[in-house]
Order: sequence, then structure tokens, then C-alpha cells
Amino acid sequence: MDYKSAGVSIEAGEELVDRIKPLVRSTFTPRVLTDIGLFGACFDARFPEYEHPVLVSSVDGVGTKLKIAFATGKHDTVGQCLVNHCVNDILVCGASPLYFMDYFATGKLAVGVAEQVISGFAKACRENGCALIGGETAEMPSMYEEGEYDVAGTIVGVVEKSKMQRGDTVQEGDVLLGLRSSGLHTNGYSLARKVLFPRFSAEQHFDDLGMTLGEALLAVHTSYLPVMKPILDHNNAQNLVHGMSHITGGGIIGNTKRVVPKHLKLDVDWSAWQLPPLFAMIQREGNIADEEMRHVFNLGIGYIIITPESSVDAVSAMLPEKPVVMGRVVKGA
Repeated sequence: MDYKSAGVSIEAGEELVDRIKPLVRSTFTPRVLTDIGLFGACFDARFPEYEHPVLVSSVDGVGTKLKIAFATGKHDTVGQCLVNHCVNDILVCGASPLYFMDYFATGKLAVGVAEQVISGFAKACRENGCALIGGETAEMPSMYEEGEYDVAGTIVGVVEKSKMQRGDTVQEGDVLLGLRSSGLHTNGYSLARKVLFPRFSAEQHFDDLGMTLGEALLAVHTSYLPVMKPILDHNNAQNLVHGMSHITGGGIIGNTKRVVPKHLKLDVDWSAWQLPPLFAMIQREGNIADEEMRHVFNLGIGYIIITPESSVDAVSAMLPEKPVVMGRVVKGA
């Protein structure tokens, strides 16, 4: 017996590392102090441009969106989704990303597939100005179905303490501005798959979607860092933004109430925007109640800015796309 006959190929792992080295190095910033392949990844922690730097961390996965990647054979977008999801999570605190680390686990390592996934990590890291400084590839026979894998990621960012966003300045009368999503992002896929498959195929084209079902479901999770950074860096940022929420599992109410003081609540105008075709399709085919849709999906709104009513026009003018004025913060527990 040997390790390979037990289902683990050290050679395949080494080949993967060789393939991804250029991808990973393409994300490096001057703060990265070590190359890929060492036992630990080192990052320069000096922040001379910050008076009181605060590190902000988050860890996440992309859930059963991976099942769509398995079904379509397209693996480069889920890596982008994971990075962007993590970027948005720390952005809610006002933080900009510094570095990202990934975990890729599978039953039998398919080097080409893993390379595609990691290329997605690298692409999104470059786009967000974030270094992909390390990760782990785990080959575990019998733990996963053939052709399947799982991914997770950890991100670390930094924010000036005085500019941290904690929702503690949210007050009655503040307005909710919604930024549109690209689709389901990375939540609700278990329900969506149960409704849509096997009734439809991933390769099936739908005119109202303007693409195949698989393409619509694999749409890359939007990073809101590029549109929010100029607002958060503004010298009047504290008066422009009282709070933010990233709409993931739990929907618009479930996520946004996390940054709203306990004595206040959200009054969402659900008629303020039109339900995008993919969500309408899921609701129609699954005969899903409105309340359940609102609890599970982002419904076309991926990020929310909570702003004083007096700042709505100023914030809207700084955004490349007109936001959805979708409600208010009101009195009530």
C-alpha cells in the first residue's frame, strides 16, 4: 500500500502549487513578506497612515452555489464570489481588505478544476486590492462525492478606529438606500435548486433572464468596495453613512437589523423596486410566499446604506448607479 493507492496524490498537490504560483503572486502588494509555499504567510503590520488601526476579520463560504458549478463545469466564478462576499462583510465595518486566505477541500484533487477556482480567488483579490497570501488544499478520499469540492475563505482588513462603522449612530428617520445585487449572490441556493432542478436544466436559455439558467445562478457576487470607498473616505463620511448592511442569509430585514439599535426597527417599502426576473421565477415555480422570499433571498438588493434624510441626495450623487430608496428607520423595538 502507498498514499496514492489510498486516494491521496502528493504529486497532484505539488503540481497545483506550481500552477497557481503566478496567479497568487499577481495579487501581492508591497506588504507581503513571504512567497507562496512556506509554512506561514507573513504580512507587514506597520500602518503609518493610520493613527489607531483596527483589524477586521471575517470567514465564509459560498454554500450550495458550488452545486451549480459542478453541474455546469464552470469553476472560476465561485472563487470570485467568495472573495467579494468576504470583502463586503468587513466593508460593513468600514474596513478595506489587506489579505485573503483560502481553503479548498476535495475527495480527489482535479488539478485543473482547483486551478480554475483559485484563479477566481486571484482575480477578485486583484480587483479589490487584496493580497492572496496563502491557503490550504486538502485531498480527503470518501469525504466528498466524485467531482465535488468545498471552499472557505478568511479575510483581514483595516480601518481607522475613529471611522469604524458599528451602527451606533443610526437614528429614527434615517433612510435606507439599496444597492442592486447581481443575482442570488451566495445565499438561498438550497431553496433555489430544490425549486428549479430537475424541472429545468442549467443549460436552458430564458429570454427574461437574457442567458442560461446556469449563467444566471453563477453570476458573480458583487463587491461593493469600489462604490463605497469614496464615500467612506470622504471627510464628512460620519454624516453621510450611519450604518451599512450586507444582504446575505436572512434577507434584507434579518441582516440590516443587526446594525440598528434595539429601540428602533426597519420600515421597508417592498414596492420600491421591481423583483428581478430570476427571483420572480423562483417564487413562481416554487409557489413561495412573500415572507419566505424576504427571509431567504436578497431580492435584488445586495447592500444597504443607512443615511440621514438630509444626506440622501449627496450619497446618491456619489454612487455610479441610482440607489433604491427603500425605506426608513422608525421607532419601535
